[in-house]
This record gives sequence, structure tokens and C-alpha cells, in this order.
Amino acid sequence: MKISSTLTNHSGQILKVVYSESDPLINLDDKVLQGVHAFCFYNGQLVIVYAESKKYWTPPGGGIEKGEAYEDAIIREVKEETNMKVLHQELIGYQDIYEPDKIVRQTHSFCLVEPYGDFVSDPDGDISEIKLIDPKDYKKYFNWGIIGDRIMEKALGMLKI
Repeated sequence: MKISSTLTNHSGQILKVVYSESDPLINLDDKVLQGVHAFCFYNGQLVIVYAESKKYWTPPGGGIEKGEAYEDAIIREVKEETNMKVLHQELIGYQDIYEPDKIVRQTHSFCLVEPYGDFVSDPDGDISEIKLIDPKDYKKYFNWGIIGDRIMEKALGMLKI
């Protein structure tokens, strides 16, 4: 399945986005695999994080470090941003974002998590708050259009398995 859409970046540019539900390591060619997003669930609730500097809620995620597998980046980012342990993860899909000078690929994964303890702070200082929400309410916090709808549909289907 492929879904084409657009997004507006922080500079106000409208960028083409193509979402796919296949292996993100295939057909990388001129693309840069650089980001992950984790749709994490704890006791049936969706984990979201707030970045004070960016003024928005989002699923946990971030950049992939040099030499790091995207699966390991998910484990690291979830721990850093939520102080939660990934118990299980599955790839949902990925999206290619057509920036002016490159094509950036980001993965989206389903995760089951549990807290290590209370969230105190993100070591990078990006995340100021975490929240557990009813997954049906996600659009009150972030709305990624038709691609986000598909990702949540798949994540909720994986949650029920």
C-alpha cells in the first residue's frame, strides 16, 4: 500500500510525502534513512510526548545515529523520551519526505512498552512532558492527515492481536 500526501515543514514549505508498508531498507538508493517514530502503547493507552521548544505533541521518536539500526533507534529514543522499556516492536511502515535537497525516510513502528520508573527528563532536553491518552483521541494532539490515520489504524489492529 502506498499513500501520497503533503506536509508543511517548519519553514512553511509544502513537501511531498509518500507512505509505504514495506521494508524501509529496500530501495533506499538516494534516500537517507534518518528518523523513527514509535506508536507506543501501555495498558491500552497511547504514549505521546510534548516538545516545549516545538510546541507540539507527537509519538516518541527521533534521529537514527550513525551505524544504528532503526529498531535500536526506537528502543533508545523511547527510553530517552519516555523512560519506558520497549517490550515488543513491529514495523508499521515508513514515509519518504521529499525535501528540496534530499529525500528523507522515516520509519513508523508499533511498540508495547512499560515504564522503568517515573519520567523525569529527556537527556536531550527536547521532551518536557509525556502523556498516556485514549488512542481514539490522538487527533486532539497531533493530526498527520491520511497517512497518520492509516498508521493509527494499523497500530490499533496490532494492539488487538
